[in-house]
Amino acid sequence: MPDPTVLFPTVLGGVAALLRLPGLLRNPRDPLLRAVMAMLLSGVGVFFFTSVPVVAEVNELTGVPNSAAPFDYFWAMACAASGIVLIINWRGGSPERIRRATRWCIAAYGALCAAIAVLFALAEAPVERLRDLDTYYANTPYMREMIVLYLVGHTAASTVMTSLCWRWLRHVGGELRAGLALVVTGYALAICFGLLKFTALGARWAGADWDVLSTEVARACTSVAAPLIAIGMVLPIVVRRFRGRWRDWTHYRRLEPLSRLVGGLAPAPAAVSVPLLASVGVRRLQRESLIHDGLLTLNPYFDLGLRARALAEAVAGGATADHAEAGADAAMVLAAVETMRADPERRVIASSRALQEPAGKDRDLIRISQALVHTSKRAVAGPAAEGAAR
Repeated sequence: MPDPTVLFPTVLGGVAALLRLPGLLRNPRDPLLRAVMAMLLSGVGVFFFTSVPVVAEVNELTGVPNSAAPFDYFWAMACAASGIVLIINWRGGSPERIRRATRWCIAAYGALCAAIAVLFALAEAPVERLRDLDTYYANTPYMREMIVLYLVGHTAASTVMTSLCWRWLRHVGGELRAGLALVVTGYALAICFGLLKFTALGARWAGADWDVLSTEVARACTSVAAPLIAIGMVLPIVVRRFRGRWRDWTHYRRLEPLSRLVGGLAPAPAAVSVPLLASVGVRRLQRESLIHDGLLTLNPYFDLGLRARALAEAVAGGATADHAEAGADAAMVLAAVETMRADPERRVIASSRALQEPAGKDRDLIRISQALVHTSKRAVAGPAAEGAAR
């Protein structure tokens, strides 16, 4: 059975990368999107290639004991560098400053990778260690330096990311703040990972055995840190997409009363067919278009005097300006529909020479639609109350 501490972060990082992929395909030259994708993919690579079965397979394929170690460290340095590059682009600034900082970061971690490769080539590590290579070779020349370089690079990047994200966290809000809080927590755990590894190494140098800090506790820290960072990176975009679709659905649903009343008044050629699998956003736009066409058809029947009286009554009753406007428009639309029904030959439309402007060009269709429900209820309740009185 796959190790869940490896499988979960790997799958989560892969899903996060897939969610970011459409944006990168639309804007392949966007440095921010490229940094996000590089960080997510390198993070997936870290967890995949550091799993024990894959480590053993890499060692077997190369025929060199422990050759998976520098390979895994390369992935870790790539993840560290892409994280710093991401923050550099996130924070913004002049393009030249961003490019210069990005080049310095890539050069520094590229040099670390080269040093790690050279040190491994110089070292003698004939005994394959799948779980405790760091502490087992803590006192071996060149292997010791290679391990320390890796931990320095990883811990430095985690510290920089934690510091920069924490500073930014205090100046943003909403889903971005929540995402940054998760990223900060994840990188704080990554710092703990480095400190635990250094502590285990220090114990070995002092002649003690605290290997459990490296093999168990540190690994648990990074297994929790990776999902937090991945979720933090993806959370803002997921929330924005969900919020946009929810807003479209809410608007679509709230426009239904007005659409039902005037949506079929326009001539048949004005109707626009929508694919069966169209998104809610497309359906909302289609409903708004039908409503506008219906109101345009209904325009010659609008009674501006009726609207003015309804508006004055609503204001006198204590309604806010927006609600009073919407209620007055709803009353006028209802009356216009009744008048149009009483003119089956459409003589008023035929004799109309100019359009009226009853509520300005920017009507709040949602408010009118919701006010229409209350206006219809009052219109029905009025005759019923009179009949009961008689």
